[in-house]
Amino acid sequence: MKIGLDIMGGDFAPKANILGAIAAYQSLEPGQNLVLIGNKKEALPFFNAQGFNPEHFEFIHTTEVIGMGEHPTKAITQKPDSSISVGFQLLKEGKIDSFASAGNTGAMLVGAMFSVKTIEGVIRPAIATNVPKLKSGYGILLDVGANADCKPDVLLQFGILGSLYAEHIYHVNNPKVALMSIGEEEEKGNMLTQTAFPLMKEANAFNFVGNVEGRDLFNEKADVIVCDGFTGNVILKLAETFYILTLKKGFKDEFFDRFNYEQYGGSPILGVNAPVLIGHGISSPEAIKNMILLSRSMIESGLIDKIKSAFK
Repeated sequence: MKIGLDIMGGDFAPKANILGAIAAYQSLEPGQNLVLIGNKKEALPFFNAQGFNPEHFEFIHTTEVIGMGEHPTKAITQKPDSSISVGFQLLKEGKIDSFASAGNTGAMLVGAMFSVKTIEGVIRPAIATNVPKLKSGYGILLDVGANADCKPDVLLQFGILGSLYAEHIYHVNNPKVALMSIGEEEEKGNMLTQTAFPLMKEANAFNFVGNVEGRDLFNEKADVIVCDGFTGNVILKLAETFYILTLKKGFKDEFFDRFNYEQYGGSPILGVNAPVLIGHGISSPEAIKNMILLSRSMIESGLIDKIKSAFK
């Protein structure tokens, strides 16, 4: 197993990525190897400061970096030796089994679509994220930003993707899948949700439990909540703010602690032909470590093959 990590992505690169890789190394088993992609000269001082031998990792040296504000498509094509471009080339060639980065989200989406491409039958891939549940554990919310506008059949497919992710990564038996709307009744919502509801109800592709409202995000009504990327991204950013507010107010609570993005590390792009994970731009070493471990789980679970089988 080879887990690819872009060490140049994120606001605190390469330091945070190097420290996260070192922390993850302690949890990796024999045969589970981390491949670091980025500028080795810039990375070595951080290994030296930790007294850690960089030979524990495989290095792929690159000379360019795609900035957080760069145009994704232009950057991918104009910077072929960037850590993101090289990472996706390695993934396409099968030289790494997964690729993760806390860098430019748009470039990660474009890179995934251009290199390993969308799984046959999947209309649009989705970005999934964790949502803490009040009692315990997490639910899954998707899409949270890959597709601002969606069609009903795309939401149907998000239900399949989210259900498989919840089942095989978080071991939820027969996950309850719901559609985010402005009311529980079937006829409630906008044109998108009203049209998507009967498709999801009649598909028998997952355990559909109907509509949920925003107030149901953190309860036990659903394990997977489906929405368009515009709605999902607004929900995600609002939820992330809860944790920041508790810190500012000096409020300590186990439930709100689970809003800390560091605990789950990164968000997968579901529906492409290899495990691809996107980290938060402000990812800390702890977040990078957990993104690496989530990458490992996606490889070990064989999730991509299971998604391919579902869409045959």
